[in-house]
Amino acid sequence: MTSVRVNELISVAGQPDAAGFAAFAADGFAGVINARPDGEEPGQPGDAAEKASAAAVGLAYSFVPVKGPEITEADIRAFQRAMMQAKGPVVAHCKSGTRALTLYALGEVLDGRMQPGDVEAFGQNLGFDLAGARRWLEKRAGQAAVVKAFFEPRTCSVQYVVSDPVTKRCAIIDPVLDFDEMSGATGTANADAILAHIDSEGLTVEWILDTHPHADHFSAAHYLKGKTGAPTAIGAHVTDVQVLWKEIYNWPALETDGSQWDRLFADGDTFEIGGLRARVMFSPGHTLASVTYVIGDAAFVHDTVFTPDSGTARTDFPGGSASALWHSIQAILSLPEETRLFSGHDYQPGGRHPRWESTVAAQKRTNPHISGIDEAGFVALRQARDRTLPKPKLMLHALQVNIRGGRLPEPEANGRRYLKIPLDAL
Repeated sequence: MTSVRVNELISVAGQPDAAGFAAFAADGFAGVINARPDGEEPGQPGDAAEKASAAAVGLAYSFVPVKGPEITEADIRAFQRAMMQAKGPVVAHCKSGTRALTLYALGEVLDGRMQPGDVEAFGQNLGFDLAGARRWLEKRAGQAAVVKAFFEPRTCSVQYVVSDPVTKRCAIIDPVLDFDEMSGATGTANADAILAHIDSEGLTVEWILDTHPHADHFSAAHYLKGKTGAPTAIGAHVTDVQVLWKEIYNWPALETDGSQWDRLFADGDTFEIGGLRARVMFSPGHTLASVTYVIGDAAFVHDTVFTPDSGTARTDFPGGSASALWHSIQAILSLPEETRLFSGHDYQPGGRHPRWESTVAAQKRTNPHISGIDEAGFVALRQARDRTLPKPKLMLHALQVNIRGGRLPEPEANGRRYLKIPLDAL
């Protein structure tokens, strides 16, 4: 397999066979990056076979599968991490080499080492058409909302800062408060990373938003309100969730009026983040209280739809409904097709890198839980899938914190806080 040398760090190539990996090793490469999704054509070796071929000749190997029209910043950053982890020159491939070179060139532009206007000429000099990279950059430049994601690997959660580039006002969405269930230790490393980003970008926090009371991690909303003074908000139906879990926890003192947040959003409510207009969509199904925040050209959908290769959210929690989730998804899919959808989790199917951004068009086209399925088919599929899933390991820990806006239990007489775990409740 002939590779094209880009510079001393990277070369690109088309699809190699097993012998090609031996040739890469003989040519002095330290690693291979496979940017091609499995199953694109018959006879394609695929991730598992390529990983084995790389190991057999002592090459590092990374799997960063992308489709050209659906490349996101998460893919670009994963490609850069794969280059660094190889600890030497790499050869990156797809079917022809174009996607691999696109990922590299876009990373150079995002990091300021290449100007957007130079991308196509850069590709032409190497024999590749990077018009797709140019279009990606043009589309990015026209986006109203700037979105920065923070992936939390312990719970596979994604936290967001969405900002107006003109006014530098921003909102924090679904922040995570660290919790280790083995030791009972809490921490603020994830939330502090968000604050550090906000400080470095010169942003001002206008809102701290949760899409729903989370069952797999603690919300850092209350902590961040104390640090920023910004108001907290969630969907108005959180009161239904409070009533439900007040009984499960046998918690007579729990206030169930939503007063733990500064604002409760009803379906159709609007608010502003600087010059960005935001709208709230009630999106039940995963929980009774789930909402979607449509902010500029972006929609934060959390546990409704995931990236297309990951399907949709579970509906077997107390108050969940597969039918309700179906209708919530249809409302999301009625947004303009170019709307960017930002999910709240990514469980990395097939061992790929974390991804969290898609579009309405991509969901309609390739999500197997959506494309070509009616409501009855979706409900049957979702319920069958849910029966195979264990409950989240932090569910009983997290809900008693999150139905109070991220507030930890009050300290007892000895100064320590204690969680209450109901036995045999679910």
